[in-house]
Amino acid sequence: MVGDSVATAFYGMKNTKSISLDTMINHAMAVKKAIHKSTFVVDMPFNTYRNIKEAKKNAKKILKRTHCDGVKLESNGKNFIIIKNLVKSGIPVMGHIGYTPQYKKTFKPQGLKKNEARKLIYEAEQIEKAGAFSIVLECISPKVAKKITEKIKIPTIGIGSSNLCDGQILVTDDLIGLSGFYPKFVKKYLDLEKIIEKTIKRFKEDVRKGKFPKKTNTY
Repeated sequence: MVGDSVATAFYGMKNTKSISLDTMINHAMAVKKAIHKSTFVVDMPFNTYRNIKEAKKNAKKILKRTHCDGVKLESNGKNFIIIKNLVKSGIPVMGHIGYTPQYKKTFKPQGLKKNEARKLIYEAEQIEKAGAFSIVLECISPKVAKKITEKIKIPTIGIGSSNLCDGQILVTDDLIGLSGFYPKFVKKYLDLEKIIEKTIKRFKEDVRKGKFPKKTNTY
């Protein structure tokens, strides 16, 4: 998946709302070149699916230019009709509930209160009814994530929502140790930042001491 998190992870933007549709598409086009068999989903950026007409236009543009398998959009609790219309138009859609950065200003775990839990379950059911092929559950309490996964038939993909979902996703820069910010739900499998730093220092020292380039590195 190419998520709008590339805004902060790759382009140094302040938040995920800052990325444009064209930047998302260009990034996804580059990623597509390395994909041969994986399902490839592209996020619809903020303010690109505010109504049915806009959503169809932009989703079709994403599919046409990136050759992705589907688009992902965040639920605001009301845009189920947009998902339904995209699916009717032949556009595969992945939903996204829980912590949705495009609509929620501050980060906090979702579904800890009964009314929040009921709302999340309702959203998941409505997204499934609208025809989505899968749904991302972000920072949802394990109890609620389990209930949703049991209630709906489409796959649930968790991020910070326990191992009770059908699948898992993380931001690549987080799991390889490049982002510099690691929420509680992230596990760093590698500290690539330190490896890169050490590598550049070695290169700098070799150049300074005249050890690089050697005869074997020249023509």
